[in-house]
Parts: sequence; structure tokens; C-alpha cells
Amino acid sequence: QVQLVESGGGLVQAGGSLRLSCAASGRTLRLYRMGWFRQAPGKEREFVARINISDGSTYYTDSVKGRFTISRDNVASTVYLQMNSMEPEDTAVYFCEADTTLAPFRHWGQGTQVTVSS
Repeated sequence: QVQLVESGGGLVQAGGSLRLSCAASGRTLRLYRMGWFRQAPGKEREFVARINISDGSTYYTDSVKGRFTISRDNVASTVYLQMNSMEPEDTAVYFCEADTTLAPFRHWGQGTQVTVSS
């Protein structure tokens, strides 16, 4: 099992920045990919960004490209999401997600609230 703990959410004005952190513990040697999803009120959970643990390659949903940056610290088993130029549409609960090579193959954090005021 892998446990994920997010931190860094909060309230920010439009145009501002926040940095989310996700610390993994447990069977972290089995991790091969980590990422962030978000869920706004009344909407389905959606993909935001992912990073491959081995080579650091990254993937983003179109709406955050150029504004958000995902990065990793392999020693600390931590993934970060730097969010700049934030918009009210970024308001959501942000969930950290991790994929492992052993079952259960997908793990989720408890979520952290991000609110962007206009």
C-alpha cells in the first residue's frame, strides 16, 4: 500500500499562485507515476497533470498548460504542483494520485481545497 498526504491548498485571488505538495509513504519503490486530479462542485473528477517517476516526463490537461508545473523529488517521494496565473475556474478539491506496479494499482490522497476568488 501507498499512503498519500496532500498539503498547500487554500484561498488565492485570481492571478495568484499556490503550490501543492503530495508526500508518498509505504511501498514507494513500486511507484512509477504520480499526478493531480481535481473535482469542482457538481462536476466529475478530472485529470490535471502527471509525472513519470523514472524520467520526469510530464503531461498536462490543456486548460493548465503554461500555468501549472508538476515536479518531483524522488528522494523525498514527493510531488509538487506549482499553480500560477490562477483563475476562478481552477477552484476545486485537488487530489493526489499515484500508480504502482503492484495491486492496488491506483492510490488517492484525501484531497485539498483550492479556492480562487475573482
